[in-house]
Amino acid sequence: MNTPTPAAPRPITVLIADDHGAIRLGMRMVVDTSADMEVVGEAGDGASAVAMARALRPDVVLMDLRMPVMDGIEATRIITAEGLSTVLVLTTFDHDTQLFGALRAGAAGFLLKTAEPEAITAALRRVHEGDQVIAPEVTARIVAAALSANMPAAQGPGEPPGWEHLTEREREVFGALRQGLTNFSIGRRLGISETTVKTHVSRVLAKLGLQSRVQVALLPTWR
Repeated sequence: MNTPTPAAPRPITVLIADDHGAIRLGMRMVVDTSADMEVVGEAGDGASAVAMARALRPDVVLMDLRMPVMDGIEATRIITAEGLSTVLVLTTFDHDTQLFGALRAGAAGFLLKTAEPEAITAALRRVHEGDQVIAPEVTARIVAAALSANMPAAQGPGEPPGWEHLTEREREVFGALRQGLTNFSIGRRLGISETTVKTHVSRVLAKLGLQSRVQVALLPTWR
């Protein structure tokens, strides 16, 4: 009796949003080199990116920041708030206002367009799996900003809204997210599977009203 051949896994679907056609073509070529990914659409401005994300529900939106009609930060905010897709920002600009604006809007990662093709496809896989990806060139600035925000004040801030709804396990996962651990590392630390970690991460984000795990790291500490 012949054993049926298992079906190939569904490719990661990607929407490319950039106002330069040549950049979109280059990114399509990068994504198409990976057998586990598929470009399902291209958008030339932020408003089109939102509309296409609503229509196509891609796994990941590869998002530029400076675009006409609607910029990438606002498009990211809408897409993540509606739970349409994960957003990975890919831009030539790394100014702090754009970097933190994109992360606070819910982007799961931030890469510069100078990144190697292999780094871009690896980042797409990681954010699709629920991890965060930050370009090495800007990581130090995020750490510095987080440390600055976490300096004790005369009257420390309260616990983040929704904290009281977290279970003990979810609070452990929250602490691991604050340290920037990947799902794999969290699973090893807590002795649970990556699938279970993903479930806990989703619940933590939902209960705290956040769109991405990067936003957890940007929260100020409390006493």
